[in-house]
Amino acid sequence: MPRKLTPKQAAERYLKEREPNVSKSTLYNHRSLLRQWWQWCDDHGIEYVNDIDGFDVADFRLDRQVEVGEVTLYNQMTVLRTFVRWMQSRNLVQNGLADGMVVSQPEDDSRNGMIDAETADSILNYLDKYEYGTLRHVAFAMLWHTGMRLGALRSIDLDEYHPEDHYVELHHRPESDTPLKNGKDSEREVNLAIWCCDLLDDYINRKRYDVTGKHGRQPLLTTEHGRVSKSNIREHINQITRPCTYKNECPHDREITECEATSRLLAARCPSSIPPHDLRRSSVTYLLDNDHRKELVADRVDMSVKTLDKHYDQRSEAQKREQRRAEFGMNG
Repeated sequence: MPRKLTPKQAAERYLKEREPNVSKSTLYNHRSLLRQWWQWCDDHGIEYVNDIDGFDVADFRLDRQVEVGEVTLYNQMTVLRTFVRWMQSRNLVQNGLADGMVVSQPEDDSRNGMIDAETADSILNYLDKYEYGTLRHVAFAMLWHTGMRLGALRSIDLDEYHPEDHYVELHHRPESDTPLKNGKDSEREVNLAIWCCDLLDDYINRKRYDVTGKHGRQPLLTTEHGRVSKSNIREHINQITRPCTYKNECPHDREITECEATSRLLAARCPSSIPPHDLRRSSVTYLLDNDHRKELVADRVDMSVKTLDKHYDQRSEAQKREQRRAEFGMNG
């Protein structure tokens, strides 16, 4: 008789068995995806993994593909397939379930979805005029201005924002649900422009819910229920980057009143909408395009120069050449 395990129990057992044999970053990535998996199962009334079939796996994939890009989806489904194979080996799910999973290899291992500085300015102007000081305004402004990850933005506590000195602190606290991507190595202080601090000050004074999170901390970004969730921030970014939102136009020849992407939860289906990770890529490219040194940019956004070159630097070869020409004083 196979043992009955909940999705969370199965994932935790899998992670415990994997821990001695994989790196901390790999274990963290697997845990992040599997947490989304067991929460999805809970939302869909799946009590035990023993009841999971191919339709459940396919439904999870369909839900994820409207949330993330092609490369991220591929990586996440690869992790899930490895986990499903482990469950097969423990006689928790039907044999052959992993083999039937759709895990399509992306054509390119680096996405190029992004917005340029002009688009970012248009979005900020819209937010300044119509949604000033809201959570959505702050989330977009902070992610564009700092290039930090979604999880890093969410992790900041109220007392880690220093308005007089214009910076925020980032701390790795997995025990209270705010881990940073690279653990302790991601901890740092991030400078903020005065305009961004002014916005944060107005948000705190006028719009922020004065609540304490479930771990006894006071988050910087809140909803009436506590610390803002990743999915909440992701929805805000997907929504505000739709052209129909910030300039009431559709570049895709769709009738705005009939387009499914105008729905709050389906904003990611707009071809022009981008998720927070692509906003991070856009921010990094903007910094590089404005002649900031790669080493300083990489340090600000917490990544290696090698990763920056491969996945985030979206400048054309002509742009790079012109910047080298200027730096070496060859424009005269």
